[in-house]
Amino acid sequence: MSFSFSPGMGPRGAIGRFGQEGKDGRFFDKRVILGMLAFIRPYRRKMAFATVFMLLVTGFTLLTPYLIKVTIDNYIAAGNNNGLAQMAILIAVTYLGLYLTTMGQQYLLGWTSMRVLADVRAALMNHLQALSLSYHDRTIIGVTVSRVINDVAVINDLLTQGLISLIGDTLILVGIIVIMFMMSPRLALLTFTVVPLMMIATYVFSANAKGAFRLTRKRVAELVGNLAENINGMRVIQAFAQEIAIESQFDEVNDANRQANVDAMRLSFIFLPTIEFLGVLATAVVLYFGGRAVASEDVTLGVMVAFMAYVTRFFQPIQELSRIYTTMQSAMAGGEQVLNLLHTAPDVVDKTDALEMPPIKGHVALRDVSFCYSAEGPEILHNVTLDIVPGQTVALVGPTGAGKTTIANLIPRFYDVTDGAVCIDGIDVRDVTQTSLRHQFGLVPQDPFLFAGSIADNIRFGRSEAPLAAVIEAAKLANAHDFIAALPDGYETQILEGAANVSVGQRQLLCIARAALVDPRILILDEATASVDTVTEVLIQEAMDHLMTGRTAVVIAHRLSTIRNADVICVIQDGIIAEQGTHADLIAQDGLYRQLYQGQFAQQ
Repeated sequence: MSFSFSPGMGPRGAIGRFGQEGKDGRFFDKRVILGMLAFIRPYRRKMAFATVFMLLVTGFTLLTPYLIKVTIDNYIAAGNNNGLAQMAILIAVTYLGLYLTTMGQQYLLGWTSMRVLADVRAALMNHLQALSLSYHDRTIIGVTVSRVINDVAVINDLLTQGLISLIGDTLILVGIIVIMFMMSPRLALLTFTVVPLMMIATYVFSANAKGAFRLTRKRVAELVGNLAENINGMRVIQAFAQEIAIESQFDEVNDANRQANVDAMRLSFIFLPTIEFLGVLATAVVLYFGGRAVASEDVTLGVMVAFMAYVTRFFQPIQELSRIYTTMQSAMAGGEQVLNLLHTAPDVVDKTDALEMPPIKGHVALRDVSFCYSAEGPEILHNVTLDIVPGQTVALVGPTGAGKTTIANLIPRFYDVTDGAVCIDGIDVRDVTQTSLRHQFGLVPQDPFLFAGSIADNIRFGRSEAPLAAVIEAAKLANAHDFIAALPDGYETQILEGAANVSVGQRQLLCIARAALVDPRILILDEATASVDTVTEVLIQEAMDHLMTGRTAVVIAHRLSTIRNADVICVIQDGIIAEQGTHADLIAQDGLYRQLYQGQFAQQ
């Protein structure tokens, strides 16, 4: 399987080659780790210093029990107080070194952890913006949010602290084994009698853990998705008094998430105490046989004390490795989801030799265009041919689902045609970069969307450097200046969540002002006067007329009375242009347009 990648997918574009899938369609653990390690690469110097600190921590950890052994056997037993004092100071210095190096290691890992966390989320956001609208059409918003927030968080500890701890704990284990065999091979062998039991416990745990933690990532994504959907639809829920039904639905998703996490944690709750119990068992074995060896003078008391310390330290890293293994299983499941998202290729991509779109004059041509949203789905448009000359206003009308919005979305290349071509000024839109093309478009959607921030910032959205004077001029053209000026904070008024502090009509006027400020050559207008009062409708229509003057405009018309003055009206039916002409021409034809127009007029 091959993928296309956008340049900003990861730090320095580093992760593209690690996204290969296994035969079962799932990422292998090694590939997940390699793919995510690319995000640590920019901070390799700090990670190198953290590794040095880790090695020092390992050395101090291994040295301390041995110094205690030397102190007991060489100085306490011999009654050498001067030597005892010197050893006490040396042991204190060792503990101080352990404290300082541990602190340095934790600081560097914590700093790197936060940077990596931010980088992964930034890479995901960049990639989400590069993905085509088709991806966002088929993906629940809450699931995407869960990928960016929850799945990234769960892999972060593994990428930074987990990997360093894994190396450090492994070195401590190896060092302890070597030292214990050097001091007493018999006691060492007795201590390691529990290791086969640990291996069995680890095998049983690992056989079940990966699937369990993968399910937890799936369930939490479903939970966040359901929550986001319910919050977005709160007005509808309350309007239809469906609180109890929605609560019951959410409880089902919530319980499924809880049960998945309980099942995963149950494995950990069994596994970790099992390891701890085996460590206590090994300590008891050493205490019994070591005590007898001291009594028979086979080993010294110092060796016995040091051995007890090493046994305790031997099972601490094993317990820590067990914890890391648990974290790894959760991180692998989260990492799979993150890399799956990062390796989702956009449906619409620039050619490698794509050119910058020159200044647009506004000639739009659809040449035998056919389109379907997916290979398995039905064809929405069938051999549509349409020619729009610069400065012309073309209205698209027709029944719901006829293909009006699809035609409008193909012109700025939100989707690629299945067959045929869309050309601007004679240039196929697939031959130029998407950014250079869309910079010369203006869009006024039917459902006006405003971002958090001030009114001025929303108008500036497509031209962030625009001075306030230009913002005001655009607002005046859009008939929005008067209502903005009447607000207590004027253009600095902050837009609330969901733009709750401005009406639907006012939002639409702001969207028109936003389009006017970028001075586009081609306008896509999804008429939005159906949900506003008559006075606001007049303001919006006047603003749209001002905006369309001298520009090529494609208008998706819902109220046919608003497009009587369009240069050309195209009646879309079943994915084809069934009728085409001026308002007067189409009324005279006594076809579908006349039926639609008279039907609306009769209702009014």
